[in-house]
Amino acid sequence: MAVQETKSRYDLPSPVYRWVVLVFLSLAMFGNYYVYDSISPLADILKKQLGFSDRNIGLLNMIYSLPNIFFVLIGGIIIDTLGTRKSAIIFSLTCMLGSFITTFSGGNLTVMATGRLIFGLGAETLIVTITTILAKWFKGKELSFAFGLNLTIARLGSFAALNSPTWAKSLYWSWKGPLLISAGAATLSVLTLILYVIIEAGAQKRFSLGPEPRQDKIVLSDILSFGKAYWFITILCVTFYSAIFPFQTFAIKFFIEHHGLTRQAAGFASSVITLAAMIGTPLFGLFVDKYGKRASVMIIGSLLIVPVYILFVYSRIHPIFLTSIMGIAFSLVPAAMWPSVALIVKQENLGTAYGLMTMIQNIGLTLFNYIIGWANDISTINGVTDYRLGMWIFSITGIVGLIFAILLRKERVGRELLEKSHM
Repeated sequence: MAVQETKSRYDLPSPVYRWVVLVFLSLAMFGNYYVYDSISPLADILKKQLGFSDRNIGLLNMIYSLPNIFFVLIGGIIIDTLGTRKSAIIFSLTCMLGSFITTFSGGNLTVMATGRLIFGLGAETLIVTITTILAKWFKGKELSFAFGLNLTIARLGSFAALNSPTWAKSLYWSWKGPLLISAGAATLSVLTLILYVIIEAGAQKRFSLGPEPRQDKIVLSDILSFGKAYWFITILCVTFYSAIFPFQTFAIKFFIEHHGLTRQAAGFASSVITLAAMIGTPLFGLFVDKYGKRASVMIIGSLLIVPVYILFVYSRIHPIFLTSIMGIAFSLVPAAMWPSVALIVKQENLGTAYGLMTMIQNIGLTLFNYIIGWANDISTINGVTDYRLGMWIFSITGIVGLIFAILLRKERVGRELLEKSHM
């Protein structure tokens, strides 16, 4: 959601204050991302020890996205009402509560799903809150760098979770051990945000930080003013992310069962998607800032993922090579896609545009986590899963995204605004 800049000038805190704040906020995001990705490395253990089906496993990630279909519409209002500091503490405590419920569920699916639902209620709005805080502390030329560094550290949480079968191998004898780490990560988020609140309280006595940045509200009537280019980007967004994140839900289990990888190797192969995005996204972002070609970049990224899923099940290519390609795509599309909205939607409507886009994205993630779990279940005979149906669904989803990326390139607004440099 867009953050409105205040027109007044204020004395900035010293660099030490600002970078310490960035570290604490980034650690809070690290914990958030870790908890989200803690289910994937456990998929086959949950199936063996608790008798969960793939639909049950998909449910645990699907239900995270479910509340954000609606809650994202009022998250900004809550931040406006309570302020960023109170909101950060409340949402992080909500995340921690959800993580603890999942961890100490006793293996009951309903209780675990309830915990993931509660975690989802806090997680996305916490990200919006932290983004708002960063906008207050980093003004001018440092803002983009601070956002990029924050996202890189946050994605380290995903990378750590997906590789936990390697560095926390001793805990993987049970489904509960790895979840204890995720509960610790959620606790880390709360503690670092408490430290942030203390730091800001001290800074306010020494510096003029200015008023709280205001979050744009979701204004439904503004939707009618959005043109075709916006809707092409939104459909690309939901199809592209629906082909990436639900895949990662089952990736480790798939690599173990279909490709015969060890749990450690499977975790690393899945994490390569995130690792590549951590490195590639800011680099491709610099490219499109300098040279434009945003719609073309989105076409290339969309095209890359189409054959990958088919190659996973019909070739002997090592998964790490294919997930590297997915990682490049995961760098290209987001680097061009999210900034493009700001070029084709009026500034005063950005809150509505990003909020609606996020809402529709969560609808896709909710549906596809369940659809792929269903596809895997009906393709399982005598305990052996044939993953071809799920991979074809992912590939077709990628083709739909590619079609809309091409339509965006052909749209007049896409050619005139997205293909040229705006530096």
